[in-house]
Amino acid sequence: MPTLQPFLLFLLSISFFLITTTNGASPNPFTAKAALIRYWDRKTPNQRPHPPFFLSKLSPLSALDSTTYSSLLSSNPSSLTPHLLTFCSAAHLLCSPWTPSLTSKSPKNSHFANYNNVNFTNYGSHINGNQDSFKNYSQSQIIPVDVFKSYSRDSVFHDENFKTYSPNGTITTDNFTSYASSAVGGAGDFTSYGTSTQVSQVNFANYETESNGHTQNFTSYSDANAQGFQTFTQYAKRTNAISTIFTSYSKDDSIGISTFKGYGEGANNPLDEFKKYGTDPGLSHQNFKSYGDHATAGTQSFSNYRGKLDDGDSTFASYGKVGNNPTLEFSAYGKEKGEGNDHFTSYGEGATDPKASFKSYKGTPTEFKSYSKTGVTFADYQNSTVQTDNLQSGKTMNIGVEPGKFFRESSLKEGTVMPMPDIRDKMPKRSFLPRDISGQLPFNAIELAKIFDAPSGTALGRAISDTISECERAPSAGETKRCATSAEDMIDFAVSVLGSDAVPRSTESAHGSGSNILIGKVKGIDGGRVTKSVSCHQSLFPYLVYYCHSVPKVRVYEAEILSVETKEKINHGVAICHLDTSDWSPGHGAFVALGSKPGVIEVCHWIFEGDLTWGKAD
Repeated sequence: MPTLQPFLLFLLSISFFLITTTNGASPNPFTAKAALIRYWDRKTPNQRPHPPFFLSKLSPLSALDSTTYSSLLSSNPSSLTPHLLTFCSAAHLLCSPWTPSLTSKSPKNSHFANYNNVNFTNYGSHINGNQDSFKNYSQSQIIPVDVFKSYSRDSVFHDENFKTYSPNGTITTDNFTSYASSAVGGAGDFTSYGTSTQVSQVNFANYETESNGHTQNFTSYSDANAQGFQTFTQYAKRTNAISTIFTSYSKDDSIGISTFKGYGEGANNPLDEFKKYGTDPGLSHQNFKSYGDHATAGTQSFSNYRGKLDDGDSTFASYGKVGNNPTLEFSAYGKEKGEGNDHFTSYGEGATDPKASFKSYKGTPTEFKSYSKTGVTFADYQNSTVQTDNLQSGKTMNIGVEPGKFFRESSLKEGTVMPMPDIRDKMPKRSFLPRDISGQLPFNAIELAKIFDAPSGTALGRAISDTISECERAPSAGETKRCATSAEDMIDFAVSVLGSDAVPRSTESAHGSGSNILIGKVKGIDGGRVTKSVSCHQSLFPYLVYYCHSVPKVRVYEAEILSVETKEKINHGVAICHLDTSDWSPGHGAFVALGSKPGVIEVCHWIFEGDLTWGKAD
């Protein structure tokens, strides 16, 4: 009889499995989600019920799938790549889509509207006249991947219009390699391109090479993005009379990085205008390397370049070098205050008869190395290294910062009417991976990019690299941090900081976003005392990865959010107030919005939809 006991236990477990999966009374106990819930119960034995918003993020993998993919990874992580499509679908991940090819020649006046993920390689080559219009293209896509290689090559008077192209996407990857090479006449117009995306990755390599009179206009290009990366490599090389206009370019990006390398090299009479270029507020890095070298005549004009609240850097290295009679105009360049540096190195060096003028220049530091000694004029030049602080505590400025994004603790009182920022979760929907799978994936940008077929030149590859870099960054003063690559990791970190009564909280929904709201009943977590918390913010990654950190001296609140008009409850919000801001940057958006400086005031903000904060139980 004792020898039958294991077999009877096996039959009992099978019976339990069949009953619970066929009548729907209980969840399947063998799924990755069920295993995580059991783990959670052991770590926080007194916490019930589990918040639905967190349960929705758990892995949907079945027991069989979890075992299969874990076994694949244990043998060799790269062995997962051939099964990537099925793995991403089963685990609910973010992966690059397959891009079909559209190789036919451009018909007369083609209109591409409501298209997604198309490969336009060699499309429109050798066309005489006609116009291609791309409107509402790749709209609100998670990963639109559009390829325009050798597009409009050798064309004559062919126009390309990209309007409301790729808006509201999550990760936008567009490749314009060898676009309009050897084109004659015509114009490319990028209007409202890549607006309001999470990560915009656009590559213009060997674009316009040896073209003649093919005008390019970048208007409202890559505006209001969380992260924008534009690369212009070997752009407009050996062109003749090319006019390129950048108007309202990269405006209001949180992080904008543009690289102009080998741009306009050997060009004849290049005409480049940068109007209202740069982010305000935000953090931009503009790199002009080997820009306009060996060019003949032409004008590069920078008007209203860099916003007053742009805390990024601009680098002009080997700019206009060995050119012949170049004209370089910097009007209204720079900013009044803030952080970030302007570097002019080997600027105009070796050029013949250069004309460079700096009008109303405000920059930091004063760094002009190996600069042309003739033909340079500085008018109203200011070195803004020494900054003045005329901000007064309590004065609301709201310049360039979304209303309601930051607020004072006194606003969290019943009856207060205040603006609610856009707290919508704009990240793609993904799930955690079980720890036995995520733990076997190398947390290395190069290796993960190979496994997920996301090369470094794509936006998904960039997102992987940036997330890992942020995770590996040393913690700030007083900060304890960890990147959670699984739900188990997040639970472990929260419990290590808060103990076994750690509870996750998040704002219930995005209702009220972008409008005035009325604050209802307010409750302070941990009795409203100064407490510990662990805040976790989503990172852009193929699977769910959260940047979790604990900072000292905070108070956490829950608040009813009511409609101003009907007084009815429309949301349940969670807000955190940072009481010690002494280590924050003076250019932080909170001080811009609230009119103060580090260490003077506390700063509060809502926990956005999709993010969460762990605190003590009620």
